[in-house]
Amino acid sequence: MGILNVTPDSFSDGGAHFSLDLALSRARRMVEEGADIIDVGGESTRPGSRGVSLQQELDRVIPVISAISAEIPIPVSVDTSKPQVMRESVAAGAGLINDVTALRQPGALQAVRDLGVPVCLMHMLGEPRSMQRQPVYRDVVTEVRRFLEERVNACKSVGIAREKLLLDPGFGFGKNLQHNLTLLKNLRTIADIGLPLLVGTSRKSMIGKILDDRPVDGRLSGSLATVVMALERGAAIVRVHDVAATTDAVRVASAVLAAD
Repeated sequence: MGILNVTPDSFSDGGAHFSLDLALSRARRMVEEGADIIDVGGESTRPGSRGVSLQQELDRVIPVISAISAEIPIPVSVDTSKPQVMRESVAAGAGLINDVTALRQPGALQAVRDLGVPVCLMHMLGEPRSMQRQPVYRDVVTEVRRFLEERVNACKSVGIAREKLLLDPGFGFGKNLQHNLTLLKNLRTIADIGLPLLVGTSRKSMIGKILDDRPVDGRLSGSLATVVMALERGAAIVRVHDVAATTDAVRVASAVLAAD
């Protein structure tokens, strides 16, 4: 899954693809590099970020989704928590909803049920503005798994089929470095829920901290290491900025995992 943020303030590529032409050019490039899904986001969820209005988010994502869907023959995902953005994005061509709040916004469960498209449910402790202010868990793996199972049940209760669900443990969303490391090491516990697992560790601060405060543009090697470990532990989709390098890493890791 290639990340396409049409925002001015995302932590890694904010502002880089903020026009329709730049966004479409980036989408084409990611497909050439091996992306299977393009994930379009119009609202930054980096730590400390503030939300944007419904109209701002629609203005950012709908033209991009429409343009990509009209030209590029791979699924487009919309990274949003707003039910109206979900509805208009699917009408514009999106085939997957990627919600960092796991459909906890009013009307989100009903919107996804009505739309009939797959949805990724992510774990986040708190909200983006405050989620990294001393997050506390007794057992991060158990608590993340319990939350995701509860959201699966919430989806089932309104009539969303289990086969429409994907799960994301939410690396960096209300988790400190030790929480993230423990979660990645024990990722199989989340994968054992039995639904496709999406993992997003690309360029995140957990990698920067391990590598002596490495800046965002120097985290590729560390990101690739986490991708390989995630695949070994059951991840089905990896959400990344660096598509070409990740495609190579996935191909090699997948060949090894498939060997007798």
